[in-house]
Amino acid sequence: MIPKSSIGIELDTTESIETSRTYKLLDNKIQGYIDELEAVRQAIYKVLNTEKYEYPIYSFNYGIELESLIGKDPVYVQIELKRRVQECLLQDERIKSVDNFKFEINGDKLLCTFDVTSIYGDLTITKEVTI
Repeated sequence: MIPKSSIGIELDTTESIETSRTYKLLDNKIQGYIDELEAVRQAIYKVLNTEKYEYPIYSFNYGIELESLIGKDPVYVQIELKRRVQECLLQDERIKSVDNFKFEINGDKLLCTFDVTSIYGDLTITKEVTI
């Protein structure tokens, strides 16, 4: 026999962003706590300095793939670097946009500068890669 009564279930479907409070890393040591914009800056630094697929402690979604760009045409590297930076940073729910990319080539180095808009404010980030 199949019951004919209904069960009332209420689900909370509101999403909330977890706190951004985290440990402050300075000179490879934990130096207290940071939150909001400085925590986002540190998260960006960490993800852009972690080679994707390199460390088993991180999921395959964490980090950025830069080693495969070494030796490639500088125009290709600029286009691909922009895509890869946006892809890895926009996974963070605190980051709303990554744009205004500027590139500067100096020998075998490419200096990439871009703006990050987060829920806590704006940042300008610089990343140097070997080409």
